[in-house]
This record gives sequence, structure tokens and C-alpha cells, in this order.
Amino acid sequence: MVTLGAAALEPFPRVARYNSPYRAHRGGRAIDLYPGTAVAPSPVAGTVTMTRQAGAPSRPYAAEHDYLIVIDTGSELARILHVDPDVEAGETVEIGDPLGSLVRSGYFAPWVDNHVHLGFREYGTDPVRASGSLPVELGVPVAGVGWDGTGTIREAGETYAILDSPPHPTPGDRFVGLADDTGQYVLDGGLPHYETGGVHPVHGREGDGAASLLGTELTPGTGTVEWPDLTVRVNGQPITGLSLLLGRDRFGAKLICPDLACSVGESVTVTVS
Repeated sequence: MVTLGAAALEPFPRVARYNSPYRAHRGGRAIDLYPGTAVAPSPVAGTVTMTRQAGAPSRPYAAEHDYLIVIDTGSELARILHVDPDVEAGETVEIGDPLGSLVRSGYFAPWVDNHVHLGFREYGTDPVRASGSLPVELGVPVAGVGWDGTGTIREAGETYAILDSPPHPTPGDRFVGLADDTGQYVLDGGLPHYETGGVHPVHGREGDGAASLLGTELTPGTGTVEWPDLTVRVNGQPITGLSLLLGRDRFGAKLICPDLACSVGESVTVTVS
């Protein structure tokens, strides 16, 4: 198990452990870190041992290649993807140092923002392979923010819309995530479009019973979970789902809605059934 503390997460205002369809995230063995900048800061300190070009699915909106950076942290090997490296093997980096430019990878769905993918491997294992990565957990408290399903669109793209609700209660102070109806859990993942996601007990609580959202039971258990057969609707119209990340600077529900025209300033009601 590798725990990412406050220093490692400081350069990244948004993070997600389970908001991905790929195997490492499904097992809680990777984390995506969103810096909100074009340059990727390093989430770890250590010595670069490898940089290499990597293949990725071909998509019209994505770069032709992805990249892998491997950093020896002194206790394990950190694997970093989606960064075109400006560093070379043998260089030493500190947390927050620039690694290179973020790459719009073919591994991303069209609604996914550019980010740093981080995983870890034990010494003596192949750092190029994703399988066999170590479990990753957040070493900072995460609070849950309740939501009644309503809001106003503050930002709209071709495939998504972001609401002004629920707001971050204390911007810049701590990470928050969407709370379930009981307030016991924080939800993480693409619901339901990534099939599996994550359910975390709110910091300081054990959690008792199944999580639910907007009156619909989601799943029992914590950690990696399988979403049930759900439909998310906006003003009665079905959409792809909700993108559930953890945010420190601001918050608001992200709707994945490539087939629905959304306009900034529009008031919406979201339901889950």
C-alpha cells in the first residue's frame, strides 16, 4: 500500500481513484491527478529511471502517442502516464517540479480532462506493465457534500456540463466529494458508465448500510464496488452518467451528456433510478 499525503496532493486541486474504466483504477491501484495546468507537476520525489513513448488507442481528439515516466522514490517505483517528458533518466525531481506537458491521451474518454496517472510498482518488477501495481490510498481526510440533484449549469462542453451545485463548503481547505444520501459515504467514479466505482466512508465515520444517491440504493460495501443497473436523467432525459471526482478548490456535479444540448445558465434537476 502506498499512501499519498498532503505534500504529494498539494499541486493537484482535483483527484480521482476510481473514475476510470481501466483495471488499475478498478482495484484502487492507481490515482488520476488533475493539476488544471498544461504542465504536469511531479507528485513524487526521487530519481527518474526511465522515460519512453507508449502506445494508446487512436482517437480523433487525442495525441498520436502517450508516454511513461518511471521515478525511483526510494521505497518503490512510481509510474506516471500522460506526460510528454521534459526530464531524462538520472535526473532528480522534487514534489511539484515540472515533469513535462500533459498529453491528451487516447485512453481518455472525450469528457475527461488532461491529467497525471500515477501508480506504483515494487522493486524487482517490470515498471512498464500496469498489472501488479500496488494499492494506493489518500492520506488526507475527505469530506462529503450533500446534494438534492438540482443546480444551474456553470460550464458546458460538447460532452459534459458542470453545475454550480453542490458547492465546496470551504474552497482550498480540504478535498470533498459527493456524499450519499445518508452522509456516511463519499462517492468516486463514473456512475454508471464505468461499471465499477468507489465508495469511501466519510472521514471519522465507519459507514453502516448501503450507499444511496437521490433516493436510489447504489451498492453495499466500500472500496471498489460494482454499480447496479442505473439510469441518470437530466430534466427527464437520460444521460451517460455522473463523473464523481474529489475537489479541493471548487465543486459541482459533472454531468456526462454527449447527446443532450446543455446551455450555461440553464437550471436542471438530476434523478437516478
